[in-house]
Amino acid sequence: MKNYITLALLAFFTFGCSSDESTTPNTPEEQMYFPPSDGSSTWETKSISALGWNQSAVQPLLTFLEEKHTKSFIILVNGRIVMENYFNGHSATTPWYWASAGKTLTATVTGIAEQEGLLNINNKVSDYLGTGWTSAPLAKENLITCKNLLCMNSGLNDALGDDVSPANLQYVADAGSRWAYHNVYVKLQDVVAQASGQSWSTYFNTKLRDKIGMTGGSWINSGDGLSVYWSTARNMARFGLLSLNKGKWDGTQIVNEAFYNSATTTSQDLNQAYGYLWWLNGKTTYRLPGLQFQFNGTLIPNGPSDMYCALGKNDQKIYVIPSKKMVIIRMGEVSDPANPTFALSGFDNDLWGKISDLYE
Repeated sequence: MKNYITLALLAFFTFGCSSDESTTPNTPEEQMYFPPSDGSSTWETKSISALGWNQSAVQPLLTFLEEKHTKSFIILVNGRIVMENYFNGHSATTPWYWASAGKTLTATVTGIAEQEGLLNINNKVSDYLGTGWTSAPLAKENLITCKNLLCMNSGLNDALGDDVSPANLQYVADAGSRWAYHNVYVKLQDVVAQASGQSWSTYFNTKLRDKIGMTGGSWINSGDGLSVYWSTARNMARFGLLSLNKGKWDGTQIVNEAFYNSATTTSQDLNQAYGYLWWLNGKTTYRLPGLQFQFNGTLIPNGPSDMYCALGKNDQKIYVIPSKKMVIIRMGEVSDPANPTFALSGFDNDLWGKISDLYE
């Protein structure tokens, strides 16, 4: 009998007293935190030790980030700042460009305009911009819907550079039949402006930026009809936190959850790893900008399979990981100056090798 009691006690302390809060009985789940939207610098923090993470993995991560020309790096867990670091002359108040990571801002505001009844993403773009917004034959232009712009399958030629004037938007294939990473997505900003009767910046600021406290950020015209968002790293983190919570900010639904669910799942059958201007990890195949080739495997093997990402030129990153209630921000120069990229790079997988060492 004594042996049975000993074994029972051993089993209890081995399996019943796990340090994993998610499996410990009667452990209340930590509430999601949202920083105030009043322009203050208030933001709750949580320490590496309180999370039970590996403190010895912090310095290798910081060294890697600095060596890879990073300017800012933030990790949020349940909305609280776990790491916030600045490098190479950058600071918490210095704005930096989002590059194509800002495509997700355009997707989100398009969803807001749709929920307000101003547009329907299944309608053709010419319903809002008029015909002749491309140089494609009219019948082909009228195949292109707002959803095609969200999914990157407009069928327009992606090899003609960033210019999105009509002369440079040329037909290659019917909309929906070809996936190609193309800056024509920016026409959604014109669609929202036309549908709302406001400038893009005014609508964006009122409906998204100001509601989640992204103070001071702004769209800067980069020429060729494009505008690029600039903000602090904390403002980027605020948007990541909104995205983690599927469009809800501190109890207020900024954009409906159904749209966010669509935006962060495979949006078409040509590139499994692409939603509505979001990149999706954990799929079995993916395509990359500038290539008409399908790769086997997952986008970022070292990253969590449920992660979705906003990826911008020169390694601007927003990683959102629902299973870990985590948001990670990286801003900076290109990690490998000899190998500039538009979205995904080898840096993503290398970085996730360092990040995963923190908690695995």
